[in-house]
Amino acid sequence: MNGTNSISEINDKIIEATKEIFIGMVMMDISVAGEPLTTLGPLKNSITGMVGLAGVHKGVLAVHFPKQVALDVTGSFLGVEVDEINADVQDAIGEIANMLGGNLKTILSDRGKDIQLSLPSTIYGEQYAFTSQAEVDQVILPFQTPSGVFFVEVELER
Repeated sequence: MNGTNSISEINDKIIEATKEIFIGMVMMDISVAGEPLTTLGPLKNSITGMVGLAGVHKGVLAVHFPKQVALDVTGSFLGVEVDEINADVQDAIGEIANMLGGNLKTILSDRGKDIQLSLPSTIYGEQYAFTSQAEVDQVILPFQTPSGVFFVEVELER
């Protein structure tokens, strides 16, 4: 898994892991919403959950949800009605990032032994950019939910 193919080789596994988490844990059916993107542009009225990776692979896994999608996903995940971005939403989005990070860790290395994950964190705002300073290979995978599209982004340092 080196060179420019490394990211595209793991796309299918990330898609599979994302669908499994959403069907099994979030209780929501999702589908791939088109081809992988190379850039996302500014995120508007969204929440991002992320975990960092350290070890043989360094990078970040992030999930970007527009506000309404985040509310619906959290409501489905927790089984409660949610109408604003609050601690429950931040926890739920962080936990989804954490579960995906765990899957990515396993995808990238032998049962994830040589990669550590950071604790999940979230950012929320009316408009923000999510960019890396390092030279990274990245993929941004769009997924369709009943209420809109969200993105799973993986950045791995070269």
